[in-house]
Amino acid sequence: MAKKSYSFYPGCSSQKAASSSNYQVSVDAMCDVLDIELNEIPDWNCCSASIGYAGGGELPRLALSARNMALSEQAHPGQDIVATCAACWLSTKETQERLHSDKDLLAETNTALAEAGLKLKNDKNVRHMVEVLIEDLGYDELGKHVKKPLEGMKIAGYVGCQTNRPFGIAGESFENPMYLDKLINTMGAEACETYEKKVSCCGGALAFSEPEKSQALIKDIIESAYDNGADMIVTPCPVCQMNTEVYQDQINAKYGTKFKMPVVYYSTLMSVAYGKNGKEAGLNGHIIPAKQLEAIAGK
Repeated sequence: MAKKSYSFYPGCSSQKAASSSNYQVSVDAMCDVLDIELNEIPDWNCCSASIGYAGGGELPRLALSARNMALSEQAHPGQDIVATCAACWLSTKETQERLHSDKDLLAETNTALAEAGLKLKNDKNVRHMVEVLIEDLGYDELGKHVKKPLEGMKIAGYVGCQTNRPFGIAGESFENPMYLDKLINTMGAEACETYEKKVSCCGGALAFSEPEKSQALIKDIIESAYDNGADMIVTPCPVCQMNTEVYQDQINAKYGTKFKMPVVYYSTLMSVAYGKNGKEAGLNGHIIPAKQLEAIAGK
């Protein structure tokens, strides 16, 4: 299969020692097997997803993502922009769509970018890595590379809210998207297809300001995974992964639960199934060990 190349926006949380640095490790391992080339956008900046709505106005928020897009056009002409972080993808996708539909806003944004010697054409697609896997490769191709089928594992595919609306995979339901279930099954595991919390919000925006509300949402997400017989949760979103993993001890203390549910990325799952070892798959970056995956990775 011919190498596929994309302009890559890694985002802040993927950096070394950041909250989802192990996500990047697993993405690199997965792409190595699938012959996907990710060409990092030079001198990229934060997409403003975390703080952009708190103040400063619309133009500064859009200009941050527009700068990344302009740098991408300059460095990697003709390549789609791909992000692995759900928030980065959504922020950049929103900017692309807003500026495409509002020529006056695009002109205003380019006036701001001109101060840095940049100009945005806005002629590229902005895509999440999962869209690339499914639309450009497909489940059959993804399945061809499985060396260690994840047999005997039952997994809850937690899509979350950001990679559900809007999402570009044709034919997917907003209420019950199946792409993550299909990926899980393709890797040889069993997906919890009746997992009713797969698109529920984890309360990421409330984690610090109103933690009791966020943790109540997380409790329901994890509890549903247990109710469906899941051995672990898999997600495409760094915020979803972090929230559902790191707050389990606090939720246990508050509600008297005994949660110890591993939560990993789809790329971690795929890397292990593709024969990568635990370190290459980023398994050493988890707070709650995914012991079943570690056992398969160690074979």
